[in-house]
Amino acid sequence: MFRSRVAFRAGRGRHVTETPPSLPLQTKLHRSRGRSHGKKQEEDELDSTMTSTRRLGKELDDMRKSGMKHFRNIQVDESNILTWQGLIVPDCPPYDKGAFRIEIIFPAEYPFKPPKITFKTKIYHPNIDEKGQVCLPIISVENWKPATKTCQVIQCLISLVNAPQPEHPLRADLAEEFTKDRAKFMKNAEEFTKKHSEKRPVD
Repeated sequence: MFRSRVAFRAGRGRHVTETPPSLPLQTKLHRSRGRSHGKKQEEDELDSTMTSTRRLGKELDDMRKSGMKHFRNIQVDESNILTWQGLIVPDCPPYDKGAFRIEIIFPAEYPFKPPKITFKTKIYHPNIDEKGQVCLPIISVENWKPATKTCQVIQCLISLVNAPQPEHPLRADLAEEFTKDRAKFMKNAEEFTKKHSEKRPVD
C-alpha cells in the first residue's frame, strides 16, 4: 500500500503532500483479466466435477440394478464417488478359484478422460504386473471414448482376465510361459490364485 508522504520544502515554510502515481491503465486491465481468468478456470473445474459426479452416479445405479455377475460387492464412498472398489469374479480356469479386488479411480474430467484400474489382489497374469497395473486397451488415452461406460470397461477386463493376451504383456516371463508351456502356466496360476485371491462371493 502506498502512503502519502509529507515533505517540507526548505525556504518556503510550507508542507507539500506527495502522492505516488497511480498504476498504469494497462496494468490494471491485466490484473483484472487475470482475476477473471482464474475465476473462469475455477468455474470450469467445478462444472467438470459436477458432470462426472452425475454421470458416475447414474452408472453406479445402473450397475447395481443390473447385478453384474462378474463384478460384485461394489463399494463407493458417497463423499468421493470418483473412487470405486469391487471384486472381479472370473469364470474360467485358472482364475475361477477365487476373486480379485480392483480399484477404479475416475479423474475429475471423466468421461472426457479415462479411469485407471489397479488390482489390489495379487494375480498371476501376463497382462497385469506386480503392482496391479493392467494393460487394457479400452482405457488407454489413445483409444478412450467419452461414450464408453464403466460396465463396458469391466466386461473388457473380465474378458482379459479369462483369456490372457501374451502378445501385449506387462510381464514378459509369464507371457513366455503361457505361450511355450500352457500346462505349467495353468498349474502355477491356479496355485497362486488359491494362495492370494479373496473368497468368491456367495450367490
